[in-house]
Amino acid sequence: MSIAFATERRRLAEDELEPIRRSHFPLLQELPREEAQELARWLRARRGRARDLVREHRRSARGKAARAAAPPPPDADRGLAAKKQVFAGALKRVNARLDALLAAERRARNLARLREALARRGAEAPAHPAAGPTRHAGARPLPSRKPRPTIHGARIGSASQAVRDGQVKRDARG
Repeated sequence: MSIAFATERRRLAEDELEPIRRSHFPLLQELPREEAQELARWLRARRGRARDLVREHRRSARGKAARAAAPPPPDADRGLAAKKQVFAGALKRVNARLDALLAAERRARNLARLREALARRGAEAPAHPAAGPTRHAGARPLPSRKPRPTIHGARIGSASQAVRDGQVKRDARG
């Protein structure tokens, strides 16, 4: 869930406001890749520091921390946890922008490679020459080697005559 910018301002110190402000939409879209990477590194470091402080406070509240450290007040880690959420949200936005920048670079690089391959393919000689303007007869048909069946002349039409004769007999019966 996103956090309102006014809430972020309340949770952060003065020196932390500017990087968080740059992690929001209009300014984040204008950042070049190197600055976005630097901002992501800074946000990761701050989020890690806040996470470590929250863990240390929780450990000391359970009595597992070093004896030299005094236990913090009961609600001390609530503000740190909220600050960690602000840094995590900002880091999520910056990482999404970095992913988009890297995808655009990858897309441009692949497109350049494809254009180079297409140019190379167009420059090479064709593997098969074109057919040319005149048409040719093409392949000659081979005569069949099977012998043609021979039917005796008396057998031609005998089947249909037998059917006719049978029909006449049936009609005569009645």
